[in-house]
Amino acid sequence: MRSPIALPLILFTLGALLAGSAELTYGGWTQIPILSIVWWQLSREQSRSLKHYFFLSLAFGIGYFVVGLWWLYISMHDVGGINALLSCVAVFLLSAYLAIYIAGACASIRIFNNTKFMGLLLASSWVIFEYLRGEIFTGFPWMGLAETQVNGPFAPIAPWLGGLACTFLVVLISWELFQLKKRVVFSSVVIIGALGLVQIAGLVSFTQPTGEPMSVRLIQGNFEQSLKFNPQAIGQQIYFYETAIQSTPADLIIIPETAFPWPQNHLPSGLLSRLQEFSNTSSSNILLGLIGEVSEKNGLQYTNRATGLSPNTAQYQYDKIHLVPFGEFIPPGFHWFVKAFNVPLSDFARGSITQTPFNVLRQKQETIRAAITICYEDVFGDELASRIRNNTEPTNLLINLTNLAWFGQSQAPTQQLRLSQLRSLETGLPALRATNTGITSVLGHDGKVLQSLPEFTQATLSTQVQAYSGKTPYVIWGNFPILIISCLMLIWGLVRQRRF
Repeated sequence: MRSPIALPLILFTLGALLAGSAELTYGGWTQIPILSIVWWQLSREQSRSLKHYFFLSLAFGIGYFVVGLWWLYISMHDVGGINALLSCVAVFLLSAYLAIYIAGACASIRIFNNTKFMGLLLASSWVIFEYLRGEIFTGFPWMGLAETQVNGPFAPIAPWLGGLACTFLVVLISWELFQLKKRVVFSSVVIIGALGLVQIAGLVSFTQPTGEPMSVRLIQGNFEQSLKFNPQAIGQQIYFYETAIQSTPADLIIIPETAFPWPQNHLPSGLLSRLQEFSNTSSSNILLGLIGEVSEKNGLQYTNRATGLSPNTAQYQYDKIHLVPFGEFIPPGFHWFVKAFNVPLSDFARGSITQTPFNVLRQKQETIRAAITICYEDVFGDELASRIRNNTEPTNLLINLTNLAWFGQSQAPTQQLRLSQLRSLETGLPALRATNTGITSVLGHDGKVLQSLPEFTQATLSTQVQAYSGKTPYVIWGNFPILIISCLMLIWGLVRQRRF
């Protein structure tokens, strides 16, 4: 007889394997058979209570997120100086919270009693819970199944229906793979049909090159996060970036998030004026990551800002919209936590959702308009699609400024790179990623990595980038179609369940 803790441990391990496989070269493929094994293990417990089933699924979800998000320990303990035990507990509690959504989705196997169309119902349930994970409490959809599909079979559906559609197909096909032994013909038709249709969908292109390629310089400073609390080191960092910017002109020069780690109005005297003058004389557009300042009802507040300098033009400003809970703002009711444990956290102001793109001005050529995201804002595909959809002028390029020095030598940089790849796939637009420690890179409109710098090196990536124009169906419709399909499938499943 199997020990009561054997199955939870097996499922926890499978969750850990699922998270670890995301880092493999073909992680989008390997995750599918691992999920099939999870369904096999859970299906053996269908006679048990729903509560028991939920907690088994929770063990699977916790294993997945603990391995996938362990790098948060580095930011809290190694960089933030928070107690090791408290940091471990925080990672576990966040993982347990996120696992609730996975457990809710997996519970549909028990609720719908393994019908012939269980794959569709499970996939629909997973999509709904994944969407909720990205919305509730400001959302944290990191480590979804979709971003791994940039190295998997279902990436071509992203421009049509977005990352959630990739997730839908991963879950559906993993279920049918599990069911192959029971119903060879039906499951084979579903698997082959889905793979074939997705590849055909990938033959359609919704965006086209516009204008001539532009010269780009992405500067990766590779400064340790701990140095941002050292005034002398801050001065050296600012000097490095100022010198690197002015070393060579380019159509567009970008430095990372908070590369100038000081409030804009308190930067060294004349710094921005000198950079503006360089922009004017060299016809270079410059995008700077720094700390902004805004006046709020409760006084002066800081923002996580990207400031743009273009030739003979007023400064452009983009303030980060989607702030990191506890990292950039303290959720209501948790200020006691910060005071009790003396946690060094920021409380930034939030930027407006209606901010315009950054205009890259080019001599005798059309203006290139770039949608800016800072840090983990590129996790939220529907928000980015909405911004592009609602802009009065077409968007031609995506730019992400980030600083992953908080997370040391972990898989966090590769995880965010895959998220940026997925955003390019969904929007059909190329992307530029300027990072402090890596991975600084240029992505094609199809999400492919065209060029990148090695991590933890101080270097500049100089290249030519082709802008694109047009809108994908996902930009036009967002998550609406896949959510409607999933909701209708679940309603049909519930109605069918009552009849039988």
